[in-house]
Amino acid sequence: MAIVNRSQVYSDEKVAVNRKAIGHRAQWMALTYLEGLKAGADAEGIARAAISERGRRDGERIKGACEDVTDLVQFHQAFLDDVGKTTFQMDIMENDADSLKIEFHYCPLLAAWQELGIDDETCAKLCDIAMDGDRGIAKAAGIKLELTDTIAKGCPVCKLHFHK
Repeated sequence: MAIVNRSQVYSDEKVAVNRKAIGHRAQWMALTYLEGLKAGADAEGIARAAISERGRRDGERIKGACEDVTDLVQFHQAFLDDVGKTTFQMDIMENDADSLKIEFHYCPLLAAWQELGIDDETCAKLCDIAMDGDRGIAKAAGIKLELTDTIAKGCPVCKLHFHK
């Protein structure tokens, strides 16, 4: 598998700070997971439960910011801001009341895991665990999430589809 995760350079200081903060937290996540494995704990189960709960809490916050969170236009506005979109180099491929399709062209979490020297297979596992946050958001909002492609699996982009 050949993972290609290249960032565009931006002069936006907020994006740089956001990427650094996300990467720092991603390394905490990865190192905690790896230490849990070494200790013989159910590191994956623990990480998934914690990240799902964080996603649920975020989903409740997003839900509270929308008149109708199942309207995917409202969900999009509450879920994503310009800094977040630029941080992950997102393209909104489709957005209407029933569907939000997003392509991510860069992942600062993956970049942070690669910086630690984590192998591709473990990066793909960490990516899937991290996506439990987005799955938790969708579940709390009462919508569905399909994750078809990820950069960590060697795809050119991550593809997320939130829908009713």
